[in-house]
Amino acid sequence: MEQHFLFNSRLGIPLPAFKEDWDEYSLDTQHAILLHWEKIRGSIPDRIAELEQTINLKQAQLSDESNFIRSCELNSEIAELASIINDLWLWYRTHQDITSDKMHQ
Repeated sequence: MEQHFLFNSRLGIPLPAFKEDWDEYSLDTQHAILLHWEKIRGSIPDRIAELEQTINLKQAQLSDESNFIRSCELNSEIAELASIINDLWLWYRTHQDITSDKMHQ
């Protein structure tokens, strides 16, 4: 099933990357893809927790940082991590309904 997913280095998880329209896959393949996606999807909260820990560390560094340029860099890094978390939540929520609908067909 890995051939239907590509690792996204920014998000740190594989994302769907279908080469055919969904309906062109057999029902068995669709179900296998959805099961694989559920495993990936289930790892998203753990990935978010990792990123939140990194944000917390950077915020702690920021509170002790007196160098303005480094403070700006830390703020930028924190903003990027927050953006990644937001994107992960979107993937997690968007595909929740799709997966449960397709699994019960």
